[in-house]
Amino acid sequence: MNTSKKPDLSFFQIILPVLFLGIIIIYGLVIRPIFLEQPAFPLEIVFLLASVFAIAELMLLGFGWEEIQHSFIQKLARGFPAILILFAIGIIIGTWMVSGTIPMMIYYGIRLISPSYIYVLAFFIPIIFSTLTGTSWGSIGTIGVVIIGVAAVIEANLGITAGAIVGGAFFGDKLSPLSDTTNIAAIATEVDLYDHIRSMMFTTLPSALIATVIYFILGLLYPPAGSEIDSQQIAPTMNAIASIFNFNGLLLIPPVIVLFGSIRKMATLPTLLISSLSAAILALIFQPFTISDIITTIHKGFDTNMAFWSSSTPEGIKVLFNRGGLYELNEAIIFSIMVFIFIGTIDLVDAMPTIVNRVFGFIKSKSSLIISSLFATAFTNGITSNQSATSFIIGDAFGKRYDQSGISRKVLSRSIEDYGTMFESLIPWHATTIFLTTTLGVSYGEYWHWQLLSLINLLMAPTLAILGKGCYYTEKT
Repeated sequence: MNTSKKPDLSFFQIILPVLFLGIIIIYGLVIRPIFLEQPAFPLEIVFLLASVFAIAELMLLGFGWEEIQHSFIQKLARGFPAILILFAIGIIIGTWMVSGTIPMMIYYGIRLISPSYIYVLAFFIPIIFSTLTGTSWGSIGTIGVVIIGVAAVIEANLGITAGAIVGGAFFGDKLSPLSDTTNIAAIATEVDLYDHIRSMMFTTLPSALIATVIYFILGLLYPPAGSEIDSQQIAPTMNAIASIFNFNGLLLIPPVIVLFGSIRKMATLPTLLISSLSAAILALIFQPFTISDIITTIHKGFDTNMAFWSSSTPEGIKVLFNRGGLYELNEAIIFSIMVFIFIGTIDLVDAMPTIVNRVFGFIKSKSSLIISSLFATAFTNGITSNQSATSFIIGDAFGKRYDQSGISRKVLSRSIEDYGTMFESLIPWHATTIFLTTTLGVSYGEYWHWQLLSLINLLMAPTLAILGKGCYYTEKT
């Protein structure tokens, strides 16, 4: 069908695929797991069903298959470079593991733990872990468990400690180029990855600095009763890491390459691949792994079983280290493709912009639009309990409105994380909160008001929007 002769559609016909998606999300992600105690629908299937419904409806309304296919293929083409980055991230995680880069940082990060500064270190050390690994959950489930165990031994306040651990883990995850949620937020808004990370600095970095000062003060107000750490708490972890890897200052070269590329605004994909190549070479030079081990790591990820010379490896180390490879982010990649098909299909009728214009049409100022996207993000994440779905839904809904208002999409991608990723641990029923309380053994009521990074960030984001600071209003969109 010729795109110049689109049928006249009612508002209901335009938004029907979005309503159908909302129904599946509520039933599949909320009602089934919470009320029916049944497994939640996989997000890939949710968007696949929504895509089938959207395509069927448009064909019934008179759109041709060729036209529909062309629309979502265009969307896929625009997002394909970002999908390649997701593949590269899997490779870089694996090579940083096998080279000993990440294990070395973890090893010395654990050694930094001191009872005198337990709360500040509980915040700072997970930042290192999650920045290097790109996973907040992995950091909380490994170094977080170690820190909370140390805090219990020295009789520190476990609520403050847990809040600091969670905040640090999410700070590092949010600013890590290896994080799946960070990459998906950039993909969903069609923003360069490093531009997205630099934009988040405006809200997240000041929030982290304020949180650090407060945690230092809390260390004076609520000092731990004990003054020494029981070495038995951390000895198995330290010994296991040291038995597998050889440490050398040159192992810092791979992350330095990524940092240099970010500062110089170099292309993301080549930077990640060069860093991976350097890590693979370092693994051959300094580690006892074979070329086959390195190839296997690039293909399917690192496995601690490769270190046959190590007698025993704690389960926590296996969880953190057995990662990477081309297939590391396959779920995120497949999910992204499914979302692109759905969004590309409904783009034919401008469904998401139409909804935003109808709901937020009264908004005139730039600050109000940013604040609206913040609260829309929080609502969507609270309902779906999934940041990846939230990123695509809000990114597509508000993208064109940001363009029309002359606001850089870097602000939108940042907003999606400010009130999405950073908000998760403050929602009592969220999957993230359930994981945190189960893993750390600290209840929601004990830690949430000490998760200072997110609480401060929730104030920082709308404040900057109102003041117009860090919002790139003068930058060409």
